[in-house]
Amino acid sequence: MITTKKITILLSTIVVILFLSSCESNFKEVQKSTFADFNASGEADSINIKYTDSGRIKSVLLSSKMLDYATVEFPFTEFPKGMNVTLYDENGKKTFVTAKYAVTFKNTDLIDLQGNVKISNETGQLFETEQLYFDQKNEWFYTEKRYKFTDPKGVSYGEGVDFSKDFKIITSQAVSGEVQNTK
Repeated sequence: MITTKKITILLSTIVVILFLSSCESNFKEVQKSTFADFNASGEADSINIKYTDSGRIKSVLLSSKMLDYATVEFPFTEFPKGMNVTLYDENGKKTFVTAKYAVTFKNTDLIDLQGNVKISNETGQLFETEQLYFDQKNEWFYTEKRYKFTDPKGVSYGEGVDFSKDFKIITSQAVSGEVQNTK
């Protein structure tokens, strides 16, 4: 025999099940609306970009993959497969920069280079680290990471450094190594 108590329990169970199933559906809809897809607005393969100023080449950028996120709140361009850059000074002397990954932040003129970062020049100087930032506006490199600097006069190691793109001005935080005295 079905009692009032059993009918009340059965109806309560049905109401709870309906309520929970409707909440699940609404929850999934809320999730969809709050998590927008984060996709590149532009994509390029095998790029070769030359930056010029007053008719002179200032730099050449090569990369096998570029993703542009120009439509996000803080726009940036990503180079997930690395990049090679050649920088030219006023006299045409070259500085070469390579990294396994890079990202440029459009509103800050800042480039974040990561993974086996190497900077070399025509005089035989070589700087190596795992992460390095480049301030494009001031043409200045800096890192807080460990680094190795090789020069025809010797090798030095350190942690934390900033320097001009031509290595003429270098400020190290902690340095060790042997460098030949030129006096």
